[in-house]
Amino acid sequence: MFEIGNSLRMTRERQGLGYPQIELATKIRSKYIRALEEEDFTAIPGDAYIRGFLRTYADYLGLDGEVYVDEYASRNISSWHDELPPRPARRRVPRRDHRPLERRAVLLVLAGIVGVTVLVFAAWRFGGSSSNVPTVGTQQKQHHAAAPKQLVLRGMSGGTYVEVRRNAPAGEIVLQGTVGTGEIDRFAGSRFYILVRRPAGLRVSLDGRAVALPGARNLRVLVTPSRTTRLRG
Repeated sequence: MFEIGNSLRMTRERQGLGYPQIELATKIRSKYIRALEEEDFTAIPGDAYIRGFLRTYADYLGLDGEVYVDEYASRNISSWHDELPPRPARRRVPRRDHRPLERRAVLLVLAGIVGVTVLVFAAWRFGGSSSNVPTVGTQQKQHHAAAPKQLVLRGMSGGTYVEVRRNAPAGEIVLQGTVGTGEIDRFAGSRFYILVRRPAGLRVSLDGRAVALPGARNLRVLVTPSRTTRLRG
């Protein structure tokens, strides 16, 4: 048996988190977060909400939410007829449609093939081929080399809360939420800022190469194809 409220409060204070920041990330109102830390469960409307808020808040702090729900349940025998509140929806930025770019690339390749064919025919017709004429295979290799890079996130055992921004800590948000076990998210780009509550619950790769994450909680890194930089703060 342990003190639910003191454990949550001390973990939050160690991580330097404030109530407004937690409310924004978990969608749990600050007054209910305080009630959990003070174990004032009568201030929360219903047993199902208490259990749902406990699980979400503990998971956000990098703790095992089920342990806190079980501890609460052992003290308060109550009904489960009410549905648990839905977990906060993950905030996603709609992916851009790359199909126009793909069509343009195909047209450029076709135009290149036609151009090379004309040059080869002209070289043969007017006195032999030139060593400077590029081959069709070379054009195709150049096309493949220009393929866009991609960031891939894969949820491992237990999952974790993740925040992903393009280019810099203040850049465009492309993901803000929990990546569960077995979930896979992909984002086009070559430079990303990533905040990971529990690195052991996530596998990251960029441009097909695995990104090694240090084991520290609340990890902040800047990832590019050439290097991974750990950020402080």
